[in-house]
Amino acid sequence: MSQTIAVIRGDGIGPEIVESVLRVLDALQVGLTYEFVEAGVAAHQHVGELLPQATIDAILRHKVALKGPLMTPVGGGFSSLNVELRKRFDLYANVRPAITFPGTKARYEDIDIITVRENTEGAYGSEGQTLSDDGEVAQSLIRNTRRGCERIVRYAFDLASKQKRRKVTAVHK
Repeated sequence: MSQTIAVIRGDGIGPEIVESVLRVLDALQVGLTYEFVEAGVAAHQHVGELLPQATIDAILRHKVALKGPLMTPVGGGFSSLNVELRKRFDLYANVRPAITFPGTKARYEDIDIITVRENTEGAYGSEGQTLSDDGEVAQSLIRNTRRGCERIVRYAFDLASKQKRRKVTAVHK
């Protein structure tokens, strides 16, 4: 059975990274096919939009996307495409495992932690951004809701429980 995924090559080093990931996925023979779509600076240059509707439609259709790094133009009222995608698809849980590998030089041994970060609220919400006329003062609203806090904590505890981990530590910016 084959699964088609939307692939956004990205900007800057994005295409190189995505090409390497696709080679790995192809070598694993996991049955993926790719629909290449655009976002970011390349999309803006090609179709005049940073996040074309066709890209959103492909992600909705396939329910899976692989995205390389995207640049957001500075100035002109552009907001982060990463934040836009997180909000649009409610990608609230950023899960990042970190482990040490035997035989490598590392500061610490036996590291096995998972960071679960809220990805759509707080510092990542990009709400109310302003810059003073003289460019000396930047301001951004940080908003955390009860719902957002509860669901990320529940996600972390559920993940810990499923993986039979005994400890969860909460940190707030």
